[in-house]
Amino acid sequence: MTMSEIILGQEPVIRLVLFAVIFLVLAASEAVFPRRVRSLSRWRRWPGNIGISALNTVFIRLVFPATAVAFAGLAETRGWGLLQLMALPETAKIILAIIILDLIIYLQHVLFHAAPLLWRLHRMHHADPDFDVTTGSRFHPVEIMLSMGIKLMVIAALGAPAIAVLIFEIVLNGASMFNHANLKLPLRADRMLRRFIVTPDMHRVHHSIIPSETNSNFGFNVPWWDHLFGTYRSQPKLGHEAMTIGIGQFQSARGQRLDQMLVQPFIGGNENYPIGR
Repeated sequence: MTMSEIILGQEPVIRLVLFAVIFLVLAASEAVFPRRVRSLSRWRRWPGNIGISALNTVFIRLVFPATAVAFAGLAETRGWGLLQLMALPETAKIILAIIILDLIIYLQHVLFHAAPLLWRLHRMHHADPDFDVTTGSRFHPVEIMLSMGIKLMVIAALGAPAIAVLIFEIVLNGASMFNHANLKLPLRADRMLRRFIVTPDMHRVHHSIIPSETNSNFGFNVPWWDHLFGTYRSQPKLGHEAMTIGIGQFQSARGQRLDQMLVQPFIGGNENYPIGR
């Protein structure tokens, strides 16, 4: 058995351990070095945010018989996808697959902002009136299901190696927690880091209550797609301390309860948030 096969066989354990370690490190770091004062306490927000994350994990396991990594392994075995037809070194296939998967995530994110029906699902992520490590996994179950379906189709069409999908999934989860952290980085460090990765200050702009700012900085892992497609915005108009985070119609503490989060796509209007409104 190769090292890759051993790693892939332990996928659930590896992902769970890394998720827990990254979460605890970031939660402790943002408690010691907060970027903003919270508008609601953790006790008001974290049960709903962590609860929806746990619920999504259960739903994914129930609805999809195989994880993205297992599906990629099946695609490899059967020779599906473009990369399987190309005579490239395995390392090149892995790097290409990770880059393309990241681009797809960026484009999918833009789509969920552009289509009013999809925005109703995605806005639950934006309706958090604060911005911290738990916001990174706060997504509506229906959005998670649609995202997984898109991901599986891309994996099949691309022929992404299973190890590339595992690396991408781990990096995506870790990056989402990092760039949603209420973490104060030195300005010089932020300027340097955001050349290569999405920093909390960069992504926080995307969670502004101002629609034009909400519709910017769509990247999760790297900032390059936002620069390439003209969706990059350096700073919020009012500054990070004064900006308001969230969605105008969902600012109450009651709206952060798990039951309210689940029904949120079916109540209220879209206001002016979807791109093009």
